[in-house]
Amino acid sequence: MTTAVSARMDQIRAIVCEHLELEPDQLTETSLFVEEHEADSLALMDVLAALERTFGVSIDQAQFSRMTDLRNVYGVVAESARW
Repeated sequence: MTTAVSARMDQIRAIVCEHLELEPDQLTETSLFVEEHEADSLALMDVLAALERTFGVSIDQAQFSRMTDLRNVYGVVAESARW
C-alpha cells in the first residue's frame, strides 16, 4: 500500500469511526457496518456526506449499497475521486 493510499484509508477510517461512534481498533477493513457495528441508515448517510465534503467528491446514491465495510467505502470514494 502506498503512502497516499494509506493516508486516505486513515482519513476514511477516522470519518467512519466518528460517525459510527467506534474506536479505531474496533473497525477492521472488512468488519460490516450494519451487521457487526449496528450502524443505522442515518449514521451511514452522515458518513457519506462527510466523505463527500472531505474528499470533494459527489458519490452517487446508487453506490450507497456497496458501502458495507471500510474496504468497500475506500473503493467507492476512490472511484468517485478517480484515484
